[in-house]
Amino acid sequence: MLFDGARAPRKPPLEAVPFGIRTVDPIPVRYCVRWYVGPPSLRPDRVNPDWYSALTPVSSIEAFVPMNQPVPMSHLRNFCIIAHIDHGKSTLADRLIQACGAVKDRDFQDQLLDSMDIERERGITIKSNTVSLMYTAEDGETYQLNLIDTPGHVDFSHEVRRSLMSCEGAIIIVDATQGVEAQTVANLYLAIEYELELLPVINKIDLPAADVERVREEIDADLGLDPFEAIPCSAKNGINIDQVLEGIVKTLPPPKGDPDAVLKVLIFDAYYDSYRGVILMCRVVAGTVRTKDKVYFMHTDVEHQVEEVGHSTLGLFKCDALSAGDVGYIVAGIKTIHDINIGDTITHAKNRTPEPIPGYKEAKPVVFSSIYPMSSHDYEDLTDALERLSLNDAALIYEKDSSAALGFGFRCGFLGLLHLDVVQERLSREFGMSLILSAPSVLYFVTLNDGEVVGVDNPALWPDPTLIAKIMEPYIKASIIVPEQYLGQAMELCREHRAEGMEIKYLAVGRCELQSEMPLGEVLYEFYDRLKNVTRGYGSFDYDELDHRPSDIVKVDILVNRERVDALSYLVHRDKARRRAMHYCDQLAATIPRHQFKIPIQGAIGGNVIARTNINAFRKDVTAKCYGGDISRKRKLLEKQKKGKEKMKTVGSVEIPQEAFVAVLRTDKE
Repeated sequence: MLFDGARAPRKPPLEAVPFGIRTVDPIPVRYCVRWYVGPPSLRPDRVNPDWYSALTPVSSIEAFVPMNQPVPMSHLRNFCIIAHIDHGKSTLADRLIQACGAVKDRDFQDQLLDSMDIERERGITIKSNTVSLMYTAEDGETYQLNLIDTPGHVDFSHEVRRSLMSCEGAIIIVDATQGVEAQTVANLYLAIEYELELLPVINKIDLPAADVERVREEIDADLGLDPFEAIPCSAKNGINIDQVLEGIVKTLPPPKGDPDAVLKVLIFDAYYDSYRGVILMCRVVAGTVRTKDKVYFMHTDVEHQVEEVGHSTLGLFKCDALSAGDVGYIVAGIKTIHDINIGDTITHAKNRTPEPIPGYKEAKPVVFSSIYPMSSHDYEDLTDALERLSLNDAALIYEKDSSAALGFGFRCGFLGLLHLDVVQERLSREFGMSLILSAPSVLYFVTLNDGEVVGVDNPALWPDPTLIAKIMEPYIKASIIVPEQYLGQAMELCREHRAEGMEIKYLAVGRCELQSEMPLGEVLYEFYDRLKNVTRGYGSFDYDELDHRPSDIVKVDILVNRERVDALSYLVHRDKARRRAMHYCDQLAATIPRHQFKIPIQGAIGGNVIARTNINAFRKDVTAKCYGGDISRKRKLLEKQKKGKEKMKTVGSVEIPQEAFVAVLRTDKE
């Protein structure tokens, strides 16, 4: 049928169109347009002249269609929600959506903007999302709020950066129990870089451990914001959500821009639809984009024709045009997400803007790992799964790889360890793949004796040590915020991971920030888990990439029964090589089953063995039949058994179970 909605103050005029009817005047803001298909004699307005007085509530997917005529720019608010991980961004977004009447209670579910099951199960946001809401403020005016929900983990900081580029303001959330943490400070600096107006919100005030006054002091001391502007609320229980909405309208500024200027559109996100191709989530900075426009992508140097534009409100609702200040979507017949760059600038093909929107920064992978199927017969399935997964994950890069022990697989690049974990989980859950991952590594720049510089992230491609003149290792600037009583443990942990130039800043009472420069490769192995352990969960960690510095990196090979297993090789600093090799040997010894002969497991740098453990052989008690007699009889039987074991060792082979490749990546000894 047609026109589900809430209360109608007046009957909207109707216009006959092919295969349906639709409203043409500005419709009431809480109405949803649906098409009617059928004989003209059964049109709702003809069957029942008072059809508008008996409309039913809308569903969650058809919650709201923005007005057909553009909302005045003074009544637009483009903002995002930023915070440290697990401080309640998605929960606050849920309450704002409910408060604006964009979803019915019976259709509501937690983390409404998080579309993946893994996001809801872990309580994290992996991919940013956007929604347009209509809010009637206390002054009686109706405002359109374009909300962008952002990830909180450091791995996805590039998504936060692009979201901030699309907004004029941001809500910065601080947990009333945890206070200001590392990612909170990092996001604050990003927002200041893009000159955003900030609205501080203190969340989780309903918890028994909440200390609002202490958090206000931290907001003043650590963030430099006005603590009295901070709005205390509980997103979980809906406390003071109306004050947050009023703060958005009164504190955050409206967008600026000329609808008649040369077109400038920022792509801040994109996802793949199997029927329509790539759907671009955009912010119009200047000008107006309409259906059928020919547009030009400045960074990829391609042209496309706009097929549809519209707004995103828990679903896609098309409109005639998007003007300066609007946030919406564009469909332009793009086949794959790798054909565009997130952060690119769109302009008209004929009337191009001379300069793209500043701030574009391509997301580059920093962690590399090889992925192999458990069974070699699943290689084609893994190929198909990665192709389909990469359609919605532009940051995932991969190329074909092979291993003598594990067969064919792929060498993949990730934004961080969480991104690697999410990709592995999605491949397992959505495509039913059982996988083996190699030890993660970073990109090293190796200068050879002839002056050539090569980038190496795969141990299989490591040059011969005699040909290497210099090795450059990536460094990061790490920021750790901990309670004061755990500062000593945090400093010791950083020293163990080769941190340099440690600097301590005392923030609010009882809290410290420890800044240091350390190799990125040290963070990949057990650092984050140990930080949480030594600080009892109160430590928070964030980092920024710095540069590459000279380092003494070596390739460690793992030998099982004196045969090198290429899938277990890894790159590490020389000082950490033996400790890591002992861990690998112990885990392999615990998972490889015993054989009829003794199996040596060794870690070696070139020809130098630095770690070893043995798997003892099964032994038959060959002396059991000797009841007394001369000792030489027993010795003869034992020598005969020993010769048989030596012969078996030379001809026998060791089958390494798949579980062994997984066990070596564990940082604990189970």
